[in-house]
Amino acid sequence: MGVLHYGEEKEFTFDDRLLTHLRTVILGKLGLQESFAFSWVDDRQHTIWLHPAVTVHFEFDEPATPELNHAWVEALMQFANSPGGLRVIEEPAP
Repeated sequence: MGVLHYGEEKEFTFDDRLLTHLRTVILGKLGLQESFAFSWVDDRQHTIWLHPAVTVHFEFDEPATPELNHAWVEALMQFANSPGGLRVIEEPAP
């Protein structure tokens, strides 16, 4: 399991494969100086506001980076660009 560190005190765990895809989308948006909401459900429902001024750090269990599923990145990016913001969805077939 990987960890998304948000700000100084918050940590959220995700599967390394999912976190790799989220990192691609999040860093792409933040690199363009864009802010957006990110929502997901585990044992609770979460929504955080991602902004270029907020410190975000990604930590992975595995040293090797999983191969990206470009269809998944595209689907996640479509949500990130929508009014509802980025949300976790199941990985589609490549």
